[in-house]
Amino acid sequence: MVLGAAGQIGSDLVSSLRAKYGNENVVATDLSSTCPDALQGGPYEQLDAMNAEAMLSVIKKYRIDHVYHLVAMLSATAEKHPMKGWDLNMQSLFNLLEIAREGHITRIFWPSSIAVFGPNSPKSNTPQRTVLEPTTVYGISKVAGESWCEYYHQKFGVDVRCLRYPGLISYKSAPGGGTTDYAIHIFHEALKHGHYTSFIQADRQLPMMYMPDAIRATMSIMEAPADQIKIRTGYNLAAISFSPAEIAQEIARQIPGFTIDYDPDFRNNIAANWPGSIDDSESRLHWGWKHNFDLSKMVADMLSNLKVMVAG
Repeated sequence: MVLGAAGQIGSDLVSSLRAKYGNENVVATDLSSTCPDALQGGPYEQLDAMNAEAMLSVIKKYRIDHVYHLVAMLSATAEKHPMKGWDLNMQSLFNLLEIAREGHITRIFWPSSIAVFGPNSPKSNTPQRTVLEPTTVYGISKVAGESWCEYYHQKFGVDVRCLRYPGLISYKSAPGGGTTDYAIHIFHEALKHGHYTSFIQADRQLPMMYMPDAIRATMSIMEAPADQIKIRTGYNLAAISFSPAEIAQEIARQIPGFTIDYDPDFRNNIAANWPGSIDDSESRLHWGWKHNFDLSKMVADMLSNLKVMVAG
């Protein structure tokens, strides 16, 4: 079962899981009363992840064993609604951890984020174990969530697995209110207008990942034998790092005449507290993580797919 299946990660994850395990074996859930187009072709249930009783009812109905928890209010949005962000991000996790503790499901995936890092974390090649002093509601909730996941594993044996996602880039769904979403907006604006105004400063490097790599990582860590999962807080996960100027340069190679300017806002201040690159050597060592997409390959694939979508 995928919670928050209509979101940026969820729609891609559902289709990949269904391709591997069969349409009927993957239940998509979200707040919408009608099944979104991207989730057609398999079971869909309207579900509020804040409602533990309703969550358990769907789990029992379909005899679910693995749950991917993707419900969250992201960084930029949560800064505008701090209490709502905290409540959603934490209570929905507690609901699922308790269901697992009671033995109704056998395995949980819960996403953490580079937002767990703060201004006192190393900015370059940020290690797995380091200072976690986030300055956003989203980051605070992710640090707290990581600790609760580890607690439920140590105390109750809950098999919960977590990845610290970098910024994620996808052509299939709209951005979800994250600070790194400039790296999605830029493609749409490049194709529509040949120009983009970035809310992140020109030289601000951030860790990023193309969605196909993120989906592979998510499925890989969930499929790995339990004895290979040695970290129950959140595994560092990395692929590529770049700045707005660097991705703009690559886009300009493929869309001649594309231009960019810069008007940094509060999201730039959020990004200033995050790493520029991540050391994910323990993910690579423990469960065999390896990314496929570099910057050039990602830009080419994004533009190719977006052109098809616009034409269609």
